[in-house]
Order: sequence, then C-alpha cells, then structure tokens
Amino acid sequence: MYRRGVLVSENDSPLIKSIAVVGGTGKEGSALAKRWALNGYRVIIGSRSADKAEKSAAETNEELNGEYLTGMANEDAVQNAEIIVLSVPYSAHKSTLETIKPYITGKILVDVTVPIQPPNFTTVHVPEGKAASLESQAFLGEDVKVAAAFQNVSFVKLSDPQGDVNCDVLICGDDLGVKQEVMTLVEAAGMRGIDAGPLANAVAVEALTPVILYINKQHKIKSAGIRITGLDD
Repeated sequence: MYRRGVLVSENDSPLIKSIAVVGGTGKEGSALAKRWALNGYRVIIGSRSADKAEKSAAETNEELNGEYLTGMANEDAVQNAEIIVLSVPYSAHKSTLETIKPYITGKILVDVTVPIQPPNFTTVHVPEGKAASLESQAFLGEDVKVAAAFQNVSFVKLSDPQGDVNCDVLICGDDLGVKQEVMTLVEAAGMRGIDAGPLANAVAVEALTPVILYINKQHKIKSAGIRITGLDD
C-alpha cells in the first residue's frame, strides 16, 4: 500500500520511495525534485557529472534549509532508485537512455522529454519513433515500464515548491499500476493527474508542448498550462 512518497508494508512500517531525476540539474527536473523531496520521497539528482549533481543537490538543500536531496552520476542515481524520471533535452535523450539502460531493468521510467527541434521551439516535431516516450519504451524493452507525464507544465509554475501550480498533468502509459504510481507523483508535486490513455497517446501529449510555447510567446507570458474541464475537482 502507498501513502504519499511512502510504501507501507504489511506490518505498517514505512519504506521511503526513491526517485532518481535524470537531468535533475535542469529547470524542470530540479523544480519537480524539490516538490517531491518536500513531500516525503527520497530524491536523487542525476547528472552526467557527479560533481555537478552533488553541487546542485547541495544548493537545493541550502535553499530548502534541510538535507532533502543527494546528487550522483546518472548511472549511480538510477541504480539507487525505484522510480526514474527522465527530464533531458531531446538532443540528449538517446545518449542518456544508452547510459542508464544497464541499470533500469524492472523499474519505472517517467519520461518528461519533448521532441523539440531547436531553434523551432514553437513548432511541433514528430520524431521517427512518433514520441520520445515511445522511443524510450522501444529502446529499453518490456522489462522497463515507461509512462509519459509532466510535458505540459512550465518550470516557472513549479519553481516555487510551495506555489500553486493550477495545471493538470496528462499521464500516458500501458500499465495501469504504473499510471497509478505516476498519479501519486503528480499529486505530491501539487497537481492533478489525468489518465490520458495508452503510451501511444503520448504522441499528442508531447506535441502539445510546442503549442503551449507558441501561446506563451504570442501572449507574452511564461507559464501557460492546461486544465481538463468537466471533471470533479
């Protein structure tokens, strides 16, 4: 049984869930990491450089006034976590997957990546594999359960760990249990999760991000998001 950030065993003893945020030194990844760390998860910041990850974790701990996060190289971060959140630019997506593949078997991967092609940030790009998360699943194989989430939420809204986000998160995946796990992550980060269907639907979810970026640019704002109407709050 799960409580927020905690797996509760049959004798009701808590086992803290661990998350490795690969790309956790970036704006989106670090913002999510803060929110999860403050809501009971054991969070590891992952980076290609262990020194960079450790520095980022130390700076975040100082900001939060506590020892909430640790930093490790991506490979070590993945080995020491149960849930892996991948938040990297699409240009680094394949190479990062190659780095962590030997250590991720049997785990959950939440892919936050959007296949944007700079400098065309506001134009939809559909990659060869149709979606970044579908490419992750194809590359990692059936022993890794991949879900897509958080693509449409601005780091501007997430950056204040106590701030109101007021956005929904669309979750795509082929395993209902994994989607429920991600739903818990979404709630711990202060948002409402919406089951948006199988992983194939991530094609549409990922493609929404350039549209949102276009809206930001057109209306001179920085934090447009989405809300699904007609649901009970």
